[in-house]
Amino acid sequence: MKLLTLIRHAKSSWKEPGMEDVLRPLNGRGKRDAVTMGQRLASRGFMPDLLLSSPAKRARATAKRIASEIGYQKGHLGIEDGIYHATSEQLLRIVARQDDSLDHVALAGHNPGFSEFSSYLCREFTGNMPTCGIVRLQLAVSSWQEVSRRCGALLEFDYPKRETDGEG
Repeated sequence: MKLLTLIRHAKSSWKEPGMEDVLRPLNGRGKRDAVTMGQRLASRGFMPDLLLSSPAKRARATAKRIASEIGYQKGHLGIEDGIYHATSEQLLRIVARQDDSLDHVALAGHNPGFSEFSSYLCREFTGNMPTCGIVRLQLAVSSWQEVSRRCGALLEFDYPKRETDGEG
């Protein structure tokens, strides 16, 4: 079994409309939400073997805040250029390239790709990931190269505005 966590970037700023998309930072709410989600994950003992982010500023900032809250110590945050606005097919190729010694991989990136990929992997997920939304999947595979349509079971779907009862 492998674990895959998809983290959509938190709310970004649109203060500078002409800014290149990849350079857009988090806004105030986004910064707070990323910390909140990191704290929720930390309370559940969340610790991926590898955390990879899109190169977009807002995705990296989200991943860094979550990493800080969970005490991620397994090396520096990885940047994977292919995550930036990736389709499900592109995300599948990125996941398939991961080393099988890793049991839990987390990706920080974007919609619509992350919502579509979650639905592709897991029939229980049919929604849309809001900003800073997190989908955790248990994959019925022993190798990342075996990841395929509907191989996942939904372990958790959480997002900042969701009322929590202490459970994922």
